[in-house]
Amino acid sequence: MRHSMTGFAVRQGGRLGLGWTWELRGVNGKGLDLRLRLPDRVEGLEPLVRAAATKRLARGNVQIGLRLASDGGEAALRLDPVQMGVVLDAMAEIETRAMEAGLSLAPSTAAEIVGLRGVLSSEAAEADPEPLRAALMADFEAALGAFVEMRASEGAALAEVLARQLSEIETLVAAAEGAAAARGDAQKARLAAQLARVMENTDGVDPARVAQELALIAVKSDITEEIDRLRAHVTATRKLLAETGSIGRKLDFLCQEFNREANTLCSKSGDAELTRIGLSLKTVIDQMREQVQNVE
Repeated sequence: MRHSMTGFAVRQGGRLGLGWTWELRGVNGKGLDLRLRLPDRVEGLEPLVRAAATKRLARGNVQIGLRLASDGGEAALRLDPVQMGVVLDAMAEIETRAMEAGLSLAPSTAAEIVGLRGVLSSEAAEADPEPLRAALMADFEAALGAFVEMRASEGAALAEVLARQLSEIETLVAAAEGAAAARGDAQKARLAAQLARVMENTDGVDPARVAQELALIAVKSDITEEIDRLRAHVTATRKLLAETGSIGRKLDFLCQEFNREANTLCSKSGDAELTRIGLSLKTVIDQMREQVQNVE
């Protein structure tokens, strides 16, 4: 199953007098870039989150956030007198310095002081962080599962788009082959007429040299190899889409090869119809590459 690198998931939970919300957001990236925003109060949580995410994600820029708040439930909340003393001493020092500098500060409220980190804490969480950590990780695993599921759904839609684009490329390659064959007959007739005029008006022309030049022109305008390579790339891409695991980088490389062959085809065309087909081919390849940027 293909996975997109785009995804979003939210999971809410609560225990020990705390409520929380996990949020995961993902966009495309060259590798796996995890950006975590976790509260410091839950010791040892970050390595667990990183390990769980790395196990299930291969690529993408992924933001993982956790918000904690008191819900007035199981655990009692208490004031930390030591931390509160530190805060009050700091506030007194700030007010003294401000007065010396001639500045007037607005008075602080009790609600503002309680909201400062460490002043108000959960006794249960402070006593033993393991139950809280386990509960948080259980909800994170659920959120991560929903996130992966959404990426899989997006990936399935991407796979359908890529399959349609590959079919369009295949159709254009067949049209290019037909246009090249028709162009060949016209070129042959045109060159024969030009050669006849040259031979009529020039004495001492070396026939072998003329034949060599004609052969060189034919080689430079032959797109057989480009057609064969484009078809091989279509086959390789379809095979890759049927594989499991991370395939985004391989698909991106194949898109570069598609584009290289389409450019060469256009440069060799020498024909309005073949050039039109080549440009259409380049357009579809560019569209496919844009989609591939989101494949994990």
